[in-house]
Amino acid sequence: MSKIYYQQHADPTRLEGRRVAVIGFGSQGHAHARNLHDSGVDVIVGLRADSRSRDEAKSSGLPVASPAEATRAAQIVMLLAPDTEQPKLYAESVAPNLEPGDTLMFAHGFNIRFGQIAPPPAVDVSMVAPKAPGHRVRELYVAGAGTPALLAVAQDASGNAHATALAYAHALGCTRAGVLDTSFAEETETDLFGEQAVLCGGVSALVRAGFETLVDAGYQPEVAYFECLHELKLIVDLMYRGGLGAMWHSVSDTAEHGGYQGGERLVGPAVRTEMKHMLADIRSGRYADQWIEESATGRPHFKARREAERTHAIEAVGDSLRTMMGFLNESAGLAGPKGKEAAA
Repeated sequence: MSKIYYQQHADPTRLEGRRVAVIGFGSQGHAHARNLHDSGVDVIVGLRADSRSRDEAKSSGLPVASPAEATRAAQIVMLLAPDTEQPKLYAESVAPNLEPGDTLMFAHGFNIRFGQIAPPPAVDVSMVAPKAPGHRVRELYVAGAGTPALLAVAQDASGNAHATALAYAHALGCTRAGVLDTSFAEETETDLFGEQAVLCGGVSALVRAGFETLVDAGYQPEVAYFECLHELKLIVDLMYRGGLGAMWHSVSDTAEHGGYQGGERLVGPAVRTEMKHMLADIRSGRYADQWIEESATGRPHFKARREAERTHAIEAVGDSLRTMMGFLNESAGLAGPKGKEAAA
């Protein structure tokens, strides 16, 4: 069992007299910088001169500098640019400005796990990975609550890397909910697998296939949308609050019976075997190599698939239905492709 750390386990004074450079101001970056600042931490944001986020960071009362200048001015550097942009950014702006005794931090272990970034031996290397999108990290902090997080240390040059990372998690608000020890490898591999097999890949493919099956059989697209996408939130909310047991308890007996039978028919031996293959590709680095190569060549397949998803019939039906449901408040923390993690 992993140890879980809460407020009383952290020593916030470990950040006193130390400046934190948050490199990037996108989904995670804006939440980290603002939460740390509101916790009394000395924060500077590192952004390129042409970054669209510079004005937003400044309007939040945060000092802004180039990534190189921010790194030079800080003793703790949290790298929050997109995974595929981090190696170049690190090589050009961060690595030349790190000093012995500094701390280099990440919110996802991808580039350490797959060897895209190799920090010098005289710096601490750690990770605090909130288990929520950035807007939720910020929202819960402001509400006086927090987001659970994973903490890992890849390199402990000072002997205090874990304590410093825990103090960072405290300032971020994560110790209010609980911080679990892990490793860079475990966080990266489980995160990629969860995204691909369940949270993003699995769920979206299941929703789309269910929608298409009903529409192809002659049912109204609007009814198919409600059954296969809209009501998914109701089920997920039950799971989120009380696990699978709370969901089964709350739905009708007919839904529970059908769910047991249907789930077993869909997620059978072939699906479980494919999940094992997906995990093997992640652990071996094959998936990482493919994604790095795709990004290096302009992302042609990624962009084509993004466009296909954007123009799928389920999106048109959903856009029309959601205009009639003002209670959804779509603007709350949601964004399209341009709302992704901002580059530094």
